[in-house]
Amino acid sequence: MFQELRASIILVLGLTLLTGVAYPLLMTEAGQALFPYQANGSLVEENGSVIGSEIIAQSFTGDIYFHPRPSASAYDAANSGGSNLAPGSVKFINDVESRVEELRKPGSARLVPVDLVTSSGSGLDPDISEASARFQAPRIAEAREMSLQKVEKLIEEYTARKTLGVLGENRVNVLQINRALDRLSPETLPEMPAP
Repeated sequence: MFQELRASIILVLGLTLLTGVAYPLLMTEAGQALFPYQANGSLVEENGSVIGSEIIAQSFTGDIYFHPRPSASAYDAANSGGSNLAPGSVKFINDVESRVEELRKPGSARLVPVDLVTSSGSGLDPDISEASARFQAPRIAEAREMSLQKVEKLIEEYTARKTLGVLGENRVNVLQINRALDRLSPETLPEMPAP
């Protein structure tokens, strides 16, 4: 019996070292060596400061920016997750209807893309559909005093096509396109408050 216990303990310790220490260290090193940008969070820097991540949504407010999908976690990466509300839930239906009313201009029958009124499973989806970007284009063009064609050209430029031409849908990274907007029309940016 002692030999069986000893063998079990050695096996547990060996597997713990292999799968709990060696494998994670190996994968971390491989990630750092092969894909350092992605392994470090795909952080976006501007003027030496981190302003966001290409793979984690952040809140953009105001009419001059594209808005991301709603977030059930207030865009908190440490607390990501969906609302877990069923599609038939009264709260879910009320939330969606409220968001549709906010986005639609009075008297408009224009369809609102579903990803602008529902959060993703993680609440941190950094992309919106091409349809959502085009839906927001008139608001942004008006707020920035730009032509609608210029905003739509920017959407076309920043639209990532379906993976392998068939998987997923065309999508636009909100952080990337908002940075491009700021480079195009910096005069419309709100003034930064004095420190």
